[in-house]
Amino acid sequence: MDSNDLNTRTPLYGERAISEAELICFGNPNLQRAYEISIELPEFTCLCPFSGYPDFAVLRLKYQPGPRVLELKAIKLYINSYRNQYVSHEEVANRILDDLVKACDPIWMSLDADFNPRGNVHMVVNVSYGNKQSC
Repeated sequence: MDSNDLNTRTPLYGERAISEAELICFGNPNLQRAYEISIELPEFTCLCPFSGYPDFAVLRLKYQPGPRVLELKAIKLYINSYRNQYVSHEEVANRILDDLVKACDPIWMSLDADFNPRGNVHMVVNVSYGNKQSC
């Protein structure tokens, strides 16, 4: 078997990575200082549970880590797992926040899910957890 065959078999290597995704964290390198991490995920997609049409959003995550910091590739794969899921804007924002909080136990976390307009309607869902400390 040619090595290229391994990359083009079904499911494709990206689909396999997404389906096996787990939120991975590592130890906070500075527990003595409150600091903020900002992550932007500009290519979020899911499917409308009512119409089946795709929904697109920019996700803006900000958090102050507690004992663990989220690993970036793991977040990317986790977020990509929503691509074919039928889920409302409100549900997906809350579910993502709950999963990230469970994974890393932050001091504070905020997620803005800024959905592209559809049918002349623009929606942003903001969810948060904890109390932000001054940095």
